[in-house]
Amino acid sequence: MGMVDLEKAPGVGPREEAVRRSDAEGCLVVAIRIPVRIVVLVLVLPVRMVWDALVVAGRVLRDTVLRPFGRALAWLGRAVFVWPLVGVWRYVLVPLAQGAAWLGKVLLVVPAVWVYRWLLTPVGHGLAWFFMGVGAVFAAVGRGLYAGLARLARYLVVVPAAWLYAWVLTPVGHALAWCGRGLAWCARGIVRCLGMVVTGVGTALYWIVRVLLVLPALVLWRWVLTPVGRVFAVIGREVLDALGHAWRIAGRISRAVGRFLGTLFRWTVAEPARWAYRSVLTPVGHAVRDTVLRPLAEGARGVGRAARQALGFARSSVRQARADVRRMLFGEPAKQPTVVRREPSAAEARTLGSSTTALTKD
Repeated sequence: MGMVDLEKAPGVGPREEAVRRSDAEGCLVVAIRIPVRIVVLVLVLPVRMVWDALVVAGRVLRDTVLRPFGRALAWLGRAVFVWPLVGVWRYVLVPLAQGAAWLGKVLLVVPAVWVYRWLLTPVGHGLAWFFMGVGAVFAAVGRGLYAGLARLARYLVVVPAAWLYAWVLTPVGHALAWCGRGLAWCARGIVRCLGMVVTGVGTALYWIVRVLLVLPALVLWRWVLTPVGRVFAVIGREVLDALGHAWRIAGRISRAVGRFLGTLFRWTVAEPARWAYRSVLTPVGHAVRDTVLRPLAEGARGVGRAARQALGFARSSVRQARADVRRMLFGEPAKQPTVVRREPSAAEARTLGSSTTALTKD
């Protein structure tokens, strides 16, 4: 008997694999698969197209509305909440906390450290020495009492208890153990008899339940429920496969429709608008800029220069008038003495250069 090849052949493609699978599955599966896929494709195609349209609309809404709105809300939140809180923290709470920490250190920590170091520590050392002495005395007394009580307990409790265990309790225990072994042997015989009776009754009940319940249930499961379940499993698997294929095919159809609509929109709206912008609006805008806007801008710049010159003349006149008034009231300001710097002679320059060279060598 030859061995079964569990691996797929190296040159088998998806179509050959599908043909082999259909041959292996049987005619019923193939007869169910094609109508189910056609019906599911008809039902899934509108859903997939609506889904793709909603996805495109959601992306456009996200990029054009939600994202700018979110950024605006984020900036508004920073301006309304974050920046004031940061300012309050940085310029109000932090200085107050630093001042409170300094006051707490000066008013609490430093006095507490001084009291602990120069008052509580010496008192604690003295109390420790005192309690150590008292503890040594109590320890000596306790050791003496422990030795006396241990000797009394040995002769009053331990020795009588050992004698009672050895000469009274041990013989009584041996007698009770012998009686218990006899009773256990009798109980074992009774339990064995009861076990035989229970085993017989259990065997009878087992065969009754097996014949009346288990075997009919097994026949029902094997010859009725299993074939029906296999049929429903095949139908369910084919429906799921049909849904997957239909979803993928509907996606391709939806993409093709979307490309067609995009191309139609581009050639009917976008390209004419671009042509109108390049061929009509741009020359008109350049003409308006060259004939109207630039002369207006040049005139505005000339007016601005004239206004700035007038303001400059007015400011210089005001400064001159203010200087004249100050001179009339307080007189001429004292002139700073001018310092005349003398250039060193050639001999001084040589001497300075030799000293600088000597300092550098050192």
